[in-house]
Amino acid sequence: MKINNIGVLGIGRLGLALSLNFERAGFNVHGCDIREEYVKEINNKKFSTIEPHVKELLLKAKNFEASTSCANVISNSDLLFLTVRTQTESDGSYDVSQCDMVIKSLIKIGYQKNKKSLVINCNVNPGYTDNVRKQLEPLNYKTSFNPEWVAQGTIVRNQTNPDVIVIGEHDKSEGNIIEDIYKKMCLNSPPVHRMDSLSAEITKISLNCFLTTKITYANMIGDLANKVGADHKKILSAIGSDTRIGKKYFTFGHGYGGPCFPRDNRAIIKYMKSNAIDPILPDSTQKFNQLHLKYNVENFLSTNKDKSKPIKIVGVTYKPGVNIIEESQQLQFAVELVNNGYKVVIEDIKSVCSEVRKLYGDKFAYIEN
Repeated sequence: MKINNIGVLGIGRLGLALSLNFERAGFNVHGCDIREEYVKEINNKKFSTIEPHVKELLLKAKNFEASTSCANVISNSDLLFLTVRTQTESDGSYDVSQCDMVIKSLIKIGYQKNKKSLVINCNVNPGYTDNVRKQLEPLNYKTSFNPEWVAQGTIVRNQTNPDVIVIGEHDKSEGNIIEDIYKKMCLNSPPVHRMDSLSAEITKISLNCFLTTKITYANMIGDLANKVGADHKKILSAIGSDTRIGKKYFTFGHGYGGPCFPRDNRAIIKYMKSNAIDPILPDSTQKFNQLHLKYNVENFLSTNKDKSKPIKIVGVTYKPGVNIIEESQQLQFAVELVNNGYKVVIEDIKSVCSEVRKLYGDKFAYIEN
């Protein structure tokens, strides 16, 4: 089956970039979002973002249109990508309430005369896709799971040049369709791994949790090196030079944070416990990530006794080049310094300073770039 029309249900940071990458690859793309003003800004091409390349792709796009009507998007699309946001529940599992809302809308819209393909692209708990498949199959849908591994600040590049493509296919024909879409969109030739949806869901969180473990291991060795007077840069460079390990995500710095890694780590802990597997590794990774923050604070306190001079911290997002402060150890480090009596000046872009002010008010002084 040849696909020409793709619908993207949820056009936030990831969904919008995905829509525009599909459009650039030659597809007619229909995006859906419940935010009316946001949809208007996109259709009028007035939307602005610091995410690289998104604005440029939007201005060039001729075959992409956004809508607040899920029914319209479905009627104009052969295949649908579900890309809504999933938060974390208190028990560590994913809050899939936004996914559930979309699925309920599809059920309410009803039976599709022509077969529709639904590809779940956002983070979900293992087993979720199978559950959705059972609900939608009587309505003439086929449901697959296709995770992404993208980083804020490089979303467009990560989507068009992925390291790996994983397809949790409904059946072989659906897998062929999804693989063909990626062959048209990707600028590289990544390995494609096709499997059942449950295996793909576990692959998604497992890969990210390997990275959190790698990041935390590097920080653990860095903490040790600093403590005894060794050179953490040379140590980690030497270890990372071994091809079995590699240098990606293997440098010393702040602990991991942001909207993805902490959630995936908590999700795999929850899923392993629910299946009677002791999550020793991801649990230790999570605990040491916090111990690393504590070490950084204590190390600063022991070497900077003068509290009369302001301490300037340049950049408090969870990593450079983004405007996200969610679970940022850089920001938490600044908070801990203030709590210990230091005067802290945060230097960052205006939108980040604004978000920090909402949370902490005048706890800090600010320099807006």
